[in-house]
Amino acid sequence: MWNARRSLLLSKICVLVFMAALAAALIAGPWLVSWLIGFSANAHQQHTPWFLATLYSGGVFAGILLVQLYRLLHNIGQGGVFTAKNISLLRGISWCCFAGAFICLFSAIYYLPWGAVAVAAAFIGLIVRVVKNVLAQALALKEENDYTI
Repeated sequence: MWNARRSLLLSKICVLVFMAALAAALIAGPWLVSWLIGFSANAHQQHTPWFLATLYSGGVFAGILLVQLYRLLHNIGQGGVFTAKNISLLRGISWCCFAGAFICLFSAIYYLPWGAVAVAAAFIGLIVRVVKNVLAQALALKEENDYTI
């Protein structure tokens, strides 16, 4: 039977899979960029250093995001949902999304499809920011309720 514990476990496994995929992409970066340039009609060989810069700088924020997401899931598994730590983790996740969006927006100068990735990352960052604000309000209500007799 499917339950919250199994759903949380599946989420943690998915985050670990994405961490492994990110590590593989960073290790295989030069090969991936070479493949993309050969595959895409809009990518040019002289943009290889720019693609690598985009991949590795975005990879830093993606790695930080995934670690924070795993910590958030761990905290939820431990029963801590409405906590200041989780709010801080969500804030960090949203900032990582916005940093990725900025990197991709800048990268759209040399490869226009990065612009679509920038919009998607900014939108996800906005959604996470709204969830963070909802959680912060819920924490404030919980703390106020805890002091009510």
